[in-house]
Amino acid sequence: MMDTGLLIIRLIIGLTFAAHGTQKLFGWFGGHGIAGTGGWFESIGMKPGKALAITAGLAELIGGLLFAGGVFLWIAALLIIGSMLVAIVKVHGANGYWVTQNGYEYNMALIVIALGVAMIGAGDYSLAALIG
Repeated sequence: MMDTGLLIIRLIIGLTFAAHGTQKLFGWFGGHGIAGTGGWFESIGMKPGKALAITAGLAELIGGLLFAGGVFLWIAALLIIGSMLVAIVKVHGANGYWVTQNGYEYNMALIVIALGVAMIGAGDYSLAALIG
């Protein structure tokens, strides 16, 4: 039962995170692509915007896919946690905790999920278990 729970958590969080990366990189799922994301990054003082958009997009895409697959879980968790810490520091932290005020509640939840799953392990239904 625990392995099934871990699989569900990893798939939903990991694939959602990977999709956020594709928003930044390719403009998929209503995203703005590298140019739009880079422009927004520049507007909040993150320069060079396009390079950071590529970096953030790759971290989210790779971290999300690794997390979903349950392989190299600590690397995946670090990519997710790092991305969320930047989001807290640069965007949400000044707004307080609650997401209803554009706070960091959602970011913190993702950090805790990534850390918790990395500490527990991916479970039996993962690529790590499959390859040994």
